Amino acid sequence: MTGTTVEVHAGPELLAQAVATRLLVRIIDAQTERGEASVVLTGGRIAAAVHRAVRELPARDAVDWSRVDVWWGDERFLPAGDPERNETQAREALLDALPQLRVHAMPASDGPDGADPVAAAARYAAELVAAGPAGAALPHFDVLMLGVGEDGHVASLFPGHPVADGNGPVSAVRDSPKPPPVRITLTRDAISTAEEVWLIASGSGKAEAVGMALGGGPVRVPAAEVAGIRRTRWLLDGAAAAEVMPGLR
Repeated sequence: MTGTTVEVHAGPELLAQAVATRLLVRIIDAQTERGEASVVLTGGRIAAAVHRAVRELPARDAVDWSRVDVWWGDERFLPAGDPERNETQAREALLDALPQLRVHAMPASDGPDGADPVAAAARYAAELVAAGPAGAALPHFDVLMLGVGEDGHVASLFPGHPVADGNGPVSAVRDSPKPPPVRITLTRDAISTAEEVWLIASGSGKAEAVGMALGGGPVRVPAAEVAGIRRTRWLLDGAAAAEVMPGLR
């Protein structure tokens, strides 16, 4: 990792616009450098706002979407099309408007592995291997976006939950402290293979977690334990940044 930056925007709408603009620029740069781009999406309200902003920005037409791979950092293990699935929300907000995309959704609970999240996690891990270079467990991730929870969780890595210490690139999550209880997630090590990791938070409910993650205190939340190889970006609105020390902004 070469650096961590903290960017604070006045409100959630401006934050979503800024993240969407930055994402399009990063995709275009990746396609210029490598001929393609690979993005890992997150879920939640701010993610949906970012997806809608990408759809509406004129700069989206500068991207060759047929050369973009879309992955997920985690997923609620629910039936396909369930409105609580991150994939469903992303399709409604953006992906269905870009049919050229190479979309790699995490398996659903009514998929080929049925209600077995361990088998579903293994299936996604195999898909990641197949998309990467020979001998690698993961493809190249240009940008991996993460929402930050009120408890400091990212993806489905929760404070004190054993999956936070799991091995391998993809894990099943049982008894999640946040419903639904069964999920699939990239592990901490897999997340930290991304070239850039973006942690996105909006609202006063996230302020304490963001402050703990950036403050370097004795309590280590999962949001403090992931980083990009080249850069880690914290993208916040003013309310979420309320407990960030001024020198870090």
